[in-house]
Parts: sequence; C-alpha cells; structure tokens
Amino acid sequence: MADIERHTIAVLVDNEPGVLARVIGLFAGRGYNIESLTVSTVTVTTGTPMIIEQIKAQLDRQVPIHSVHDLTAEGPHIEREIALIKVVARGPKRRESLRIADIFRANVADTTIGSFVFVLEGSSEKVDAFVHLMRALGTVEVARSGAVAIARGANAL
Repeated sequence: MADIERHTIAVLVDNEPGVLARVIGLFAGRGYNIESLTVSTVTVTTGTPMIIEQIKAQLDRQVPIHSVHDLTAEGPHIEREIALIKVVARGPKRRESLRIADIFRANVADTTIGSFVFVLEGSSEKVDAFVHLMRALGTVEVARSGAVAIARGANAL
C-alpha cells in the first residue's frame, strides 16, 4: 500500500456562483478528504500519489477551472495559517502562557483578568504545537484560518 502524502493544491477558477460547490463535490463524491480549504486558490489534501494524480486530473476537467497546480510537487512554496487561540488560565499558568507565546512569537490580541487571546501565524505544525502546550495550562478555544500558500520565486499562477 502506498504512503499517504499531504499536498497543497492551488486551483485557479472563475469567481462565479456554484464553482466552490462543484470543487468540494468532486472531493466528497469520490471520498477524498480536504484537510484545509481557503477560498482563494489553495486546497490542502492528503492521499496516495495515485489519488493525488486523480484529484488533479479530475479538477483539470472541471469548468470553469483554468489551472490546477500541486504546489507540493512543483517546488518550493510558502504555506501559513493564522490562528486565534484563547487560553483561560490564572496565576502561574497565566504567566506561563505569556512565556510560551513569546517563544512562539504569538501576539496578544485581547486580555481579560482570566484569559488571553493570542494571534499566531505559521505552519500548521507550529499552530498545533502551540495549541498543545496551551491546553496543558487551561481551557483553550481555537479559530484557524486554514492554510494559505503561494509558490516561491518569479513564477506566478
């Protein structure tokens, strides 16, 4: 059995009603998972190399899709998420949450006597690690943007 891989796919489409539903329907109808969907041009999915090729081929056949780019396979790209993380903690745990936030370069977006809301930008793995550490300190609520990505260098979609 082939290994499951994570791929970031950029799909350039016309901005018209129903296009997003058709793209999502393509994934859902074939049992493919969408890990992250950002309504710009980026979709993050996982699958075997054969499934990734099927996804790209099926997307290419959809109208009004102009192009499909597998940023993972095509070369270096930048991928980031933005997350809002609320941590409810008091006393020493409150101070520890600020220390960890400083290490991760998270910014304080809001504070009350019993909580902080941090803004964190980075890779999905960085956000996951930050949330994991904060859960040890208190109640955590998370809102994530999903991955956004763009190819490095002079080439443009």
